[in-house]
Amino acid sequence: MTDRHQPPTGATPTGSNPASRIIRRAPTGAIPIVTGASRIPPPTRHPEMAQPVRVQYASAAVPITACVLAIVGCWATSVVSTDLIASWWHTDRLFCVAVAFLSLVFAVLTVSGVILLLLRRPLGRYQIAVGAVVALLTFGSLFIAGARVPWIVHTIPIIQIATVVTALHPNTKRWLFGS
Repeated sequence: MTDRHQPPTGATPTGSNPASRIIRRAPTGAIPIVTGASRIPPPTRHPEMAQPVRVQYASAAVPITACVLAIVGCWATSVVSTDLIASWWHTDRLFCVAVAFLSLVFAVLTVSGVILLLLRRPLGRYQIAVGAVVALLTFGSLFIAGARVPWIVHTIPIIQIATVVTALHPNTKRWLFGS
């Protein structure tokens, strides 16, 4: 029986030490002579590369605030629109259909805009802004109708304007594009 570290008998490769299993290869040709070789300079670093690069990420506070304001504003405007339609349906159906259409448009724009903004799609911020403007038009229909509303309803335009401001804020754009 042979030791596993020892080559088997009769299997010694030529030009190698029989105690070693490493295959050694002898050069097959003449050794090349290098003439006129110069020393390779070390790589240089630019001065701006000397300091570590600090990457600043945009905060998500403003875009998330825009989404929260958009959802709260959408809910509040939907409640007021529904109440307006229910109150005025027997007197002016055309007006109620117009309010319902505007409510549908701003609800679709707002909800899809919030989803797109949270998915970091640039179109989402514009959809939120347009949806808030349409919600302001819907709220303006209260004044056209001459409806009496509780004082809390008068905060809806403030929410919608804040939604437009936060959706179109430069921090929202920076957050979308990751810079």
